[in-house]
Amino acid sequence: MTLRIGMNKKEAKRIVHEAFGNYKNAGPELLFKCPDCNHHKYKLSINLDKSAFKCWVCDYRGRNIRRLVRKHGTYSQLQKWDQISDRPDIERFADLFMERLPGEDKTKVEIPPEFLSLTSKNIPATGRQAYNYLRSRGVTDADMVRWKMGYCFSGEYRNRVIIPSFDDDGDASYFIARSYNGDSYKYKNPRASKNIVFNELFIDWNEDLTIVEGVFDAVIAGNATPIMGSTLHSNSRLIQKIVYNDTPVYIALDPDAAAKERKIIKTLLKYDIELHKIDVSGYEDVGSMSKEVFRERKQKATFIDRDNYLLLNLLSAI
Repeated sequence: MTLRIGMNKKEAKRIVHEAFGNYKNAGPELLFKCPDCNHHKYKLSINLDKSAFKCWVCDYRGRNIRRLVRKHGTYSQLQKWDQISDRPDIERFADLFMERLPGEDKTKVEIPPEFLSLTSKNIPATGRQAYNYLRSRGVTDADMVRWKMGYCFSGEYRNRVIIPSFDDDGDASYFIARSYNGDSYKYKNPRASKNIVFNELFIDWNEDLTIVEGVFDAVIAGNATPIMGSTLHSNSRLIQKIVYNDTPVYIALDPDAAAKERKIIKTLLKYDIELHKIDVSGYEDVGSMSKEVFRERKQKATFIDRDNYLLLNLLSAI
């Protein structure tokens, strides 16, 4: 998000000064005390020309100063910033924020009655195979607790790991049922709409969000949500939430989903979302990476704007 051409940079300085306190000049950058880590030295660098910021202590960074003002400033300061920036007026996209899509009333999904939790210390003997399967995929005990994982030993979803999704009201909205004993049908998921934000209840919209393909990718990626094979469109619930919260996005779809990835990038750029692309080459998907490798890849992610989006399209046509 860049500043308007001809905008009074003095006004921009005044707003960040008001929001973050005294600063020091360092060439094209302004140095503040970081409001995220509260380090006592002037280690937060803000570049108004590039609309970028970075703390040299805690590595809090971004390519959208509005995000910084929204998180650590006041609502009045955010309004002032919006008046001098080229942020799209979301009122022009009123259709994006419909409560529900036509014909898609909220429906609750019932977790299978045979569901048994894997989050307790004493896992039943029938759950040992499911537990070992998850551990073999790099899922930790803490991950199982965070994602409320369990399994079914009988019933329609027999011999399947169950990973439930909860909406922001705490109601079950979907679940993934993955075979752990070599069944030829790896996934047997409920007949329910995928136009949800998987595990919406646990997403922090004020932090970077990673969009991945599958739920095991999301477990590795942290503050992440899987699109479960869907192609996001402008009225997708996930797009609605990202735009409404102005959430920075990292995208890390499977290597064979390049066309889908470009469509999602195009949609997010339309709403001027801060966007980064994570390199997943050399791996089948994010879920096949270790968490350490993923963090390294995320650190090296490519910032995507309209110019290099066009370049991506050109390269894909070669």
